[in-house]
Amino acid sequence: METMVCPMGGGATRLHSVLTQTLSNTSSLPLPPSHLGPCQRADADLDPVFCQEQTGSPLCPPDPEELLRQCEEALRDRPPRIHRKFTYLSDGDSASSCPIRVMQWNILAQALGEGLDSFVKCPMEALSWSRRKYLILEEILTHRPHIMCLQEVDHYYDTFQPVLSGLGYSSNFCPKPWSPCLDVEGNNGPDGCALFFDQSRFEFLDSVSIRLSAMRIPTNQVAVVTILRCRSTGRYLCVAVTHLKARSGWEWLRSAQGSDLLRHLQNLVQKHPAGPMDSSFSDIPLLICGDFNAVPSEEVYRRFATSPLGLNSAYKKLSLDGLTEPEYTTWKIRSTGECCTTLDYIWYSQDSLRVDAVLNMPTEEQIGPNRLPSFSYPSDHLSLVCDLSFKEKE
Repeated sequence: METMVCPMGGGATRLHSVLTQTLSNTSSLPLPPSHLGPCQRADADLDPVFCQEQTGSPLCPPDPEELLRQCEEALRDRPPRIHRKFTYLSDGDSASSCPIRVMQWNILAQALGEGLDSFVKCPMEALSWSRRKYLILEEILTHRPHIMCLQEVDHYYDTFQPVLSGLGYSSNFCPKPWSPCLDVEGNNGPDGCALFFDQSRFEFLDSVSIRLSAMRIPTNQVAVVTILRCRSTGRYLCVAVTHLKARSGWEWLRSAQGSDLLRHLQNLVQKHPAGPMDSSFSDIPLLICGDFNAVPSEEVYRRFATSPLGLNSAYKKLSLDGLTEPEYTTWKIRSTGECCTTLDYIWYSQDSLRVDAVLNMPTEEQIGPNRLPSFSYPSDHLSLVCDLSFKEKE
């Protein structure tokens, strides 16, 4: 397990001190405990740069703006970060004054980035965890989503869970049964899917971890499904994060996994006490985020687009016709060649939810000739971020 302290100046030390502040004001409300799912463990050696085990008072959530500044200071020797802007949409309805910000992101497992993925144009220094963890946290703090759906998380217990818990997030994590990270020497354990939500915005109701099946045969891919209640509106929301089978030749398996996930979701929202017994499954809006490893022409994409659950893809809103996905959500150069394609999606219940804003994709010039990952960006996949709001019930 890597416990290296980032050698990039004093920012790392100050960031550590910010994250390990304890409650000093007795009027502050302590954070509710995280809800541990069936795939989680409660004990771990924490990354000493970011946090330490707390045996007394719970963490006081640090100021995210100050935390972001500390990350930027720790990264001050890197090239300029990729700046992206939101496109704000008007669908004939006024934008919500209190939208829900959602992030979907395959953050790139550390063991895979340094080992099996073979990013031939990316310097090894740019792939080091001592640098990447600051870049990942910087991306999260820049956009400050209420819900985060992350894939390829192999530093959950020592970094993401404790750090984001300190920022007020609760989470659930499920590792892959046979993670390829375990084949890499010096790995930090298996990678998996993690779902984080802002406890000040949402109340936890239920969560389940799913091992996806194909023709009733369990596979190596998983999903985490969590049902939440929005504190400001009282509305319910079912959120899922998944990461389907990679590589060409496995299209049939991705399609079967997608069908299995859709079946699970339909059963969950139909049977959950959050909805009336005589209601249809559309009464609980769905939000399904993931790296599907599938281009829009694949069968698994069509299954989601034509599902009776009434799903639409948020990033189609960036296109002129509102019907086309972005040209790419991942752009990398491996020893096998260059790959520039769309694999990542945010699906939402279009009858119950409205897309108010979408974070633009960076240009080819911004990404750079050596593509991703890089000193400016920590993953080969770009984060998808959008603002959603509940539609008024008719």
